[in-house]
Amino acid sequence: MAVIHRTTLEPTKLELLTAWLPSRPWYHGGAGEPRPARAGGFRLDDPRGEVGIEFMVVTDSSGAEPAAYLVPLTYRGAPLDGAEHALIGTAEHGVLGRRWVYDGCHDPVLVAETAALIEGRARAQAQNLTDTPDREVTRAHADEGPVPADFTTVVDTAEHTELSAPDGTVLRVLRTPRPAPDGPPLPEPGTSGHVSGAWELPDGTRAQGLFLVLRTPPRA
Repeated sequence: MAVIHRTTLEPTKLELLTAWLPSRPWYHGGAGEPRPARAGGFRLDDPRGEVGIEFMVVTDSSGAEPAAYLVPLTYRGAPLDGAEHALIGTAEHGVLGRRWVYDGCHDPVLVAETAALIEGRARAQAQNLTDTPDREVTRAHADEGPVPADFTTVVDTAEHTELSAPDGTVLRVLRTPRPAPDGPPLPEPGTSGHVSGAWELPDGTRAQGLFLVLRTPPRA
């Protein structure tokens, strides 16, 4: 169970993202500095209690129109070997000390727990409350087989991050989530699983949309 500490973090998560977002191909902000604001998301528990796992949605008003971005993050008490390219930055936590903050798409703990979430073996937790399920997060998995946890290739595109497993399974992180026009978000045709969630739009209304979609190859 992840414990939410009411303490300081320097620099803040938003300050780290302000510097990092413009380096991403899926970021479509204006020419000036990003202005990210927390808008939603959820957490997952690391069964070993060592890694903080958060899916954060931020809205940014620096471009011609406000945009939302989904940023999976992990927080570690020591550097993750071989993940220097995924390091967003370091921060001093008022209780836990120095934390290494990573793009979670490159962190095997986040990937494994995301697979467990899609399968229904893990539950999404509220972003800012300890031991409280997030009931706005929904998931589905239509395949009988397990979701791989060994996604070995991670590629950023202009709209999403794609994680590929050796068996051909693809997990797509929708970096620029779109509000579902009517009712609950519907998965794309041909997907075998998905996760959806909610966030707050700049005008204060609540939106729901897809966060993750899973595609599995045909079974022989």
